[in-house]
Parts: sequence; C-alpha cells; structure tokens
Amino acid sequence: MNSATLPARRQLLRLGLASALVCAALGIAGTSHAQEPIKIGFIGTLSGPGGALGQDQLDAFMLAIEQKGGKLGGVPVEVIREDDQLKPDVGVQAATRLLESEKVPIITGVTFSNVMMAIHKPITDAKVFLIGSNAGPAPIAGKDCSPFFFSTSWDNDQLHEAGGQLATDLGYKNMYVMAANYQAGRDAVSGFKRDYTGNIVNEVYTTVNQPDYSAELAQLQASSPDAVYVFYPGGMGVNFVKQYRQAGLLGTLPLISVSTIDGSTLPALKSLAVGAITSAPYAPNLDNAQNKQFVEAFVKAYERQPSMYAAQSYDAANLLDSALAKVNGDLGDKEAFRAALKEADFESVRGDFSFASNQFPNAPFYRVDVVEGSNGAELQAKTPIVIKTRANFAAQCPMK
Repeated sequence: MNSATLPARRQLLRLGLASALVCAALGIAGTSHAQEPIKIGFIGTLSGPGGALGQDQLDAFMLAIEQKGGKLGGVPVEVIREDDQLKPDVGVQAATRLLESEKVPIITGVTFSNVMMAIHKPITDAKVFLIGSNAGPAPIAGKDCSPFFFSTSWDNDQLHEAGGQLATDLGYKNMYVMAANYQAGRDAVSGFKRDYTGNIVNEVYTTVNQPDYSAELAQLQASSPDAVYVFYPGGMGVNFVKQYRQAGLLGTLPLISVSTIDGSTLPALKSLAVGAITSAPYAPNLDNAQNKQFVEAFVKAYERQPSMYAAQSYDAANLLDSALAKVNGDLGDKEAFRAALKEADFESVRGDFSFASNQFPNAPFYRVDVVEGSNGAELQAKTPIVIKTRANFAAQCPMK
C-alpha cells in the first residue's frame, strides 16, 4: 500500500466513525452514548519539491491512528489535512480554516520553518495546542515559546549543533558550508558553527528550491576544503547530491549533511548517495522495540523506509495518545492536558525522550551513514553524537 491510497483510507476512517456514532444513537452499540471524535488539524508541505517530507509526516501520523483502531487515547479522532505548499501565506490560510471553520483543539505537523514562523503565534494565541513534528525555528524555542506548543523533533540549532560536533569528531579542519536561504537554513549554519571547532572556508546560502548548483559546486571545488556540510531538505537535497556525484566529488570530497539524505530522499538517490555521512535524530536501524515495530508497520503500509519526518510524526501521535488517555479525552481543562503532554509518557522510536522547560525534546542524535545494503542503499545509525556546546534556548524561554 502506498501514500496514494491514503485519501480513501481516511475517508473509510471517517465513515467508520460515523457508523459507530449512528449505531450508538440507535442503541445498537453496547453503550448509550458514543464520544464525538476529536478533530485534529494537520498542516504540512504535501506538494512540490518538499512534498515528500510532509507526506512522510502525514503517513506516519495516520499509521499510528490506524494501529489504535481510529483512536488516540481511546477517543475517536478525525484528521483534517491542509497542504501549506511551502508558502507561509497559504499556511496562515490553512491555520485560519482549521481554527475558525473546523474549531480544532489540536494542530500537528508543520514541515518547514518559514511556515512555522507564520502560523505559530495565531495558533497558540488562540490557545489551540500545536504539536510540531519537524520545523523548530530558534525563536519559538526561546523568547517566543508558548505553553501551547510542543515539539517532537528538535530546535533547528540543536539539529546542526550535532552536525558541527560530528564534523569536529571526524577531524575535518576546513569546512565548506551550504544551506538554503530561509529561517531553517540560517539556523543550520548558526548551529553548525557553534559546535564546529575548525575553520569555515565559506558559507553559502542558495535560493529555496534552487534546481541547479553547478556554479556553487565550481566555487566549492576551487576553495579546496577538507569536507562539505550541507542542509538541503526534500527535492533540494536530491538535486544537490545528484550533481555532487556527477561532478565527481562524492567519494573524493567528504559530504556531511543534515536533513538532506534521509528516508524521504534516498528512494530517489539510491546508490548515488552511498558514502555520504549524515547527522540525524533517527535511523530505521535504531535498536529499540518501539522502532522495530514502527519500521515493520510503516514498510508494510507504504512500501518504503520511514524517514526522520515519519519518526517524529509517529512520536507526535503517540504523545497525543498518552496525553488524551490521561485526561480521558476531555480537553476542557487545558492545563491538565498540557501537564499530561509534558509527562511525555510514551515510547519514542528515537529512544530516551523527555521535554525541556521550553517543551522541546531532550532526545539523542546519531552519526548515520549511507551504505550499500542487501536491498540497495540504506541508512545505518553508527554512534551517538555527544553535543558539547548548546544554545540552550530553554534558558531564554520564560516558561518553567
């Protein structure tokens, strides 16, 4: 089964919930009243070059719900999806529809940081819970944090602090750094430089969704760095890595990346990416029981390996499952629901998981290599990365 079947599956889920309500009203079911489904809004980038990332988030979220019989916390749920098209204004329109027309009490997803920056305040100001499963711009982890926002991913700087630490651990003295020119790209370079102890030969920012990197690759080669560090999510990563390989660089000039070669882009890159090293919060081979069953179920449902975007969204669904169970599906007491979320009483596919005071995770990062496996190119987590220097945005967040 692949993601193209999801609209039909979601329609069946809605029909199933409706049938259950009708049966309960007619006295056919064993109880006299059925609980109304809780509406959950999903906002993600589901089209364009970044569409694979948001689709992975949506697929994993729906998988968790289906594993629990169409429920979270024992309560029926209805997921209303919105495609932000990687456009902040479209994201705001989507959030407005969910808040004003659908009256959702919970929104999840959000793939790119420029969209998150546009919708975070409208949603949290409305006292609607926003459970982010990817984008983590630095401001909302620090001074602009909100009691109504929780993340199951990372703050952008933290993701790349791990990358900077990895480059340092590998002994590279002169790094060439490249990133897309938007909030997450700027956070990427900031985070990388915080933990990288060597010399930055050059830092280059390219246009979001730029298809051709030939000029930048020529400039890169002329600089003669020891290694290259890049942040190009989604289709940007596919284009960059293909052109890096075509230029004869992959295999001769070490490539380290974050959110560039992962489960969402590897199906397109295949063996072209073999030899690259990544820093990541997740890999399909992580050795814990929750991850093993998740990978098996995800592959069976969608016929592809889960990416970190899928893993983080699966965690978001299970976080909601644990919190809704603690409040018996009653969202009337927002403080009680927030307290239940803060407990993070669920098994994460990433391993150990808890929330810092800014409601971003304390969770591990790993060196993940792209290797040739028995079924083609695959991602293998090697060793944990111990981040030595942190921005500590939690200290800037007024919440306690």
